[in-house]
Amino acid sequence: MIYLNYANLDLETQGRLLATSKKDIEHEFGKSIKAYAKKHFINYEQLLEEEALRNLYNYKYVFNI
Repeated sequence: MIYLNYANLDLETQGRLLATSKKDIEHEFGKSIKAYAKKHFINYEQLLEEEALRNLYNYKYVFNI
């Protein structure tokens, strides 16, 4: 669960969430994503970014207002 202050959804917070998501995806699926990117000649960083954005929808957020 990720706790967020509703008043603090600035670019820095969004960047931190995306970085956390990237680390999660890289830790869990890094090898398979690298293999897929290499096989299909896709930029690994771009693919990781897309998967991290998709992963943000799987988090459970708690907003403190």
